[in-house]
Amino acid sequence: MARIAYLKDQLARAERLAKAILDQQTAERLQAFAAECRTELQILSRRAA
Repeated sequence: MARIAYLKDQLARAERLAKAILDQQTAERLQAFAAECRTELQILSRRAA
């Protein structure tokens, strides 16, 4: 469960930063990281269910 909470927090932070940052390359990297977190979160949520 700790990993799920960690991923949710990182996902929210990355998305928030990606919206606020002006550098396009950094924003894209943050969005990619958020997508990776979302994928892992979905996998872990299925296992926990």
